[in-house]
Amino acid sequence: MNELSGLSNYPLARRGFVMTTLVSGFTLATERAEAQAIQTDSTGIEAAETKIPVPGGSLPAYYARPAKGTKFPVIIVNEEIFGVHEYIKDVCRRLAKAGYLAVATEYYARIGDLSKMTDVKQIIADVISKEPDAQYMADADATVAWASQNKGDTNKLGVTGFCRGGRMTWLFAAHHPKVKAAVAWYGPLGGTPSPIQPATATDYAGDLLCPLLGLYGGQDPGIPVDAVKAAEAKAKAAKKTVEIVIYPDAPHGFHADYRPSYRKDAADDGWKRMLAWFKKYGVA
Repeated sequence: MNELSGLSNYPLARRGFVMTTLVSGFTLATERAEAQAIQTDSTGIEAAETKIPVPGGSLPAYYARPAKGTKFPVIIVNEEIFGVHEYIKDVCRRLAKAGYLAVATEYYARIGDLSKMTDVKQIIADVISKEPDAQYMADADATVAWASQNKGDTNKLGVTGFCRGGRMTWLFAAHHPKVKAAVAWYGPLGGTPSPIQPATATDYAGDLLCPLLGLYGGQDPGIPVDAVKAAEAKAKAAKKTVEIVIYPDAPHGFHADYRPSYRKDAADDGWKRMLAWFKKYGVA
């Protein structure tokens, strides 16, 4: 599709960095139920904040990997719209416990300080809508490069993401030739294209470069089941390997254990499916 080459050629702005460190604790921008949040310890793993070198500076990021060994399979973890906060960090630690080097980069660090933002509409208008897809691709590529130099085996590369990060998972799966498997958690599939975000996730469905598992909630008003099935149909018409799982009673954000939207049964089942997907397609 033409949009893919357009992303590669889109001129990227040379901005300074608004965020130089990650969100501490949980995001302030949504209703929270922190008492139920899963807390994964660091026993047997290394986990810390790091910096991802990119043109003009570096992006803050969080990584987790097993404490012993090297050449770990790599999972790129794409954040929600709320930044790389404690929930996303914990996801990285869970993946490290499963044997992966997991890295979550703060892709919005050039645009706004998500650690201080409390209004979802403001985040979408002032940050999310202003992030060029081409910039995301370049920064995700830089994250893969960092992983390859920090005990990661990028010949065993997977990608996953939540909410907006689920959309980015679709895009990255159609972008990076070394990605072996992708898992998108309720990633938006539609939307209104713009010059810096020239296509929807559905537009990329026929261009996937790896098998993709999509995990969606049947009670998600922002991502209708019909839209999910349309993306699946487009991918399969192009002979791509795509599996979509719809949890009928689950809302958007059903894996986000720090929020009231959390649904343990769907979250646990999706996690097991994700690990099996990565193993089946050569990431593990």
